[in-house]
Amino acid sequence: MKDEWGHDPSVRFMRHVFKNMEVVQNRLLSDLALSSFDPRLRQWREVTRDLFERVWTIAARRNLVASEEQAGILYAHCLAQTLRLSGLEIPDEALPHDEGISKLVREVRT
Repeated sequence: MKDEWGHDPSVRFMRHVFKNMEVVQNRLLSDLALSSFDPRLRQWREVTRDLFERVWTIAARRNLVASEEQAGILYAHCLAQTLRLSGLEIPDEALPHDEGISKLVREVRT
């Protein structure tokens, strides 16, 4: 079966976004020594998805997320925020540095 959607630039962009989100999530979980089978992960992902969707809209309007990599960074900060609200300590050095994204995630969560 031929992938007709793969030629659409917006579809390719979103596929790369999702791949980057997966990569940063796996890296953060690994850095925190959290298993990908942790039963809390499902709920954390749902909360993170909701936060990400709210922040993504604002970030797009402010031109803070212009690449797939920046979308991954945005997701990492949203996931870290969710984990922090769940009581986990997340060292700043565990996250990719982007002050604009970091500030926006803190702003939207409140």
